[in-house]
Amino acid sequence: MRQPYFLGCPQWQHPDWNGRLPAGGSPLSRYSRVFNSVEGNTAFYAMPSYRQCEQWRAQLPEDFLFKFPRQITHDGLLKGVGGEARGFLDLLAPLADVLGPMLLQLPAAFGPERLGDLWRFVEALPAPFECTVEVRHPDFFAKGEAEVALNRGLRERHIARVCFDSRALFAASANDAATREAQRKKPRLPVHVLPVEAAPVVRYVGHPDLQANRSYLAPWVERVANWITAGERPYLFIHMPDNGDALSLALLWHELLQVRVEGLPDLPIDTMQAQPGLF
Repeated sequence: MRQPYFLGCPQWQHPDWNGRLPAGGSPLSRYSRVFNSVEGNTAFYAMPSYRQCEQWRAQLPEDFLFKFPRQITHDGLLKGVGGEARGFLDLLAPLADVLGPMLLQLPAAFGPERLGDLWRFVEALPAPFECTVEVRHPDFFAKGEAEVALNRGLRERHIARVCFDSRALFAASANDAATREAQRKKPRLPVHVLPVEAAPVVRYVGHPDLQANRSYLAPWVERVANWITAGERPYLFIHMPDNGDALSLALLWHELLQVRVEGLPDLPIDTMQAQPGLF
């Protein structure tokens, strides 16, 4: 039985995951036996080659979601980079039949005055490519004209607005280097959910204390369960300050959802942490 929603991590391999994922094959194939999506940070920080995409496709049994690379969404701010975007889509051609909506992550510098660039960009995407949009400019969270214009434009184009939830992360005391670094790099913004005719996308950054996430995940369990009941197939991406802990948080999340949604298959993750020094 396939999962009725998409669950993934920001990457498909981490040294701390050795011994916890099903054995055999490449890191991506092992990962894809547990999760049916990934944020694909490899494609965010550097352009993959066509050959790399062919190799990835040979290992993927399910839909996957990839980000656009930084030079398109951050450095270029979606303006004047049409050739780069088309070149990137050409590189992704081997993945076209298993590619979910790609995450268009816009930096805080991308403000309301640039919405026209966003609409031109998404309207120029050739089929079958689709995207979701994550914004970070504070005006898009102020419930004013800028947010109304953003939400209206996304609804008109049937594009999901990504829900980025970092509340658990910023509730933590920065007692370790990973948490301090995550709090420095991750945005701290309100969580705004936009109802739209597109699969919802949630990116959740957890508290470093695994069990402390239960109260922060509880509202998402209810909302995701309701989406599934309504026939949606949402995406949920799990982050931790140290992503070596992401498997444990994904397992906790899925177990909480199993209580609410009957019949969810288990995730084949070893519940024991890998012992350091064995791999």
